[in-house]
Amino acid sequence: MAELQEVQITEEKPLLPGQTPEVAKTHSVETPYGSVTFTVYGTPKPKRPAILTYHDVGLNYKTCFQPLFQFGDMQEIIQNFVRVHVDAPGMEEGAPVFPVGYQYPSLDQLADTIPCILQYLNFSTIIGVGVGAGAYILSRYALNHQETVEGLVLINIDPNAKGWMDWAAHKLTGLTSSIAEMILGHLFSQEELSGNSELIQKYRNIITHAPNLENIELYWNSYNNRRDLNFERGGDITLKCPVMLVVGDQAPHEDAVVECNSKLDPTQTSFLKMADSGGQPQLTQPGKLTEAFKYFLQGMGYMASSCMTRLSRSRTASLTSAASIDGNRSRSRTLSQSSESGTLSSGPPGHTMEVSC
Repeated sequence: MAELQEVQITEEKPLLPGQTPEVAKTHSVETPYGSVTFTVYGTPKPKRPAILTYHDVGLNYKTCFQPLFQFGDMQEIIQNFVRVHVDAPGMEEGAPVFPVGYQYPSLDQLADTIPCILQYLNFSTIIGVGVGAGAYILSRYALNHQETVEGLVLINIDPNAKGWMDWAAHKLTGLTSSIAEMILGHLFSQEELSGNSELIQKYRNIITHAPNLENIELYWNSYNNRRDLNFERGGDITLKCPVMLVVGDQAPHEDAVVECNSKLDPTQTSFLKMADSGGQPQLTQPGKLTEAFKYFLQGMGYMASSCMTRLSRSRTASLTSAASIDGNRSRSRTLSQSSESGTLSSGPPGHTMEVSC
């Protein structure tokens, strides 16, 4: 396993007062399923896990997560955690196109590459943040390596394998739509695609003209051939760490995330349905998601003195959260997002906290 390169990257957004440019170190490790590239920001913090992200189909770590992690209020979080952004094989910038006949890893096999990354970095635990296919991969990893996962933020997760009806619909769509259009339909709602906003135009151009579109199609095929995670509330197959499920209102995967929520332990699971966020909340509503992420981390016993921001003009949403951790970490709580503005405060375990966003 060898380090490919180390590059210094200055974030595109203007720096906040007192904020210094982040240095990104890009590495590559050989795994049983090929080489995997990942980028590390920050330095490890004592007794704190790394934040590890995994992106969705059609994206890489930058196009999937950069708007979220460059958001101003997110800076308090990233100053407290080292983060690792994983690119699925062949999805990193400048990736060569795989040869014809290349056997792309399954999502289960991609999950099995994560231990190689953690071993290379000498990291023992993570908080995973995944979107779509990346959320599935991190969930599969957590099922197999529960002792190394302290928490998960899963956006647009579909834990179910495709059924026969899904396959039929997928095949019919493939007869009339390009790979790029099918992936856009996976990422964004039909309302968003019809509206053709600046965001949609940007991502349509990124995917349609991607030089590694053949690689993207391989990742897409692996996603569509995923196995059922077989979550069962009260059963042996479940996520045992705190989980925050996130989906946009009217998003393509809304029903799948609601069903996933019904299968997970309610004392460990938060469910956040975000209004006016479309199919990719981390792109369209980074402020709301940052606020929820801060509360999630506080529930795990981190960032107890964090200053909560005041976000406004939100529809009413609710999210119930409970975290069960050793020692002095909080046991359970309820969060509610209100359209009324007010002071943000956190009460003792089990109390309601009002979040204005």
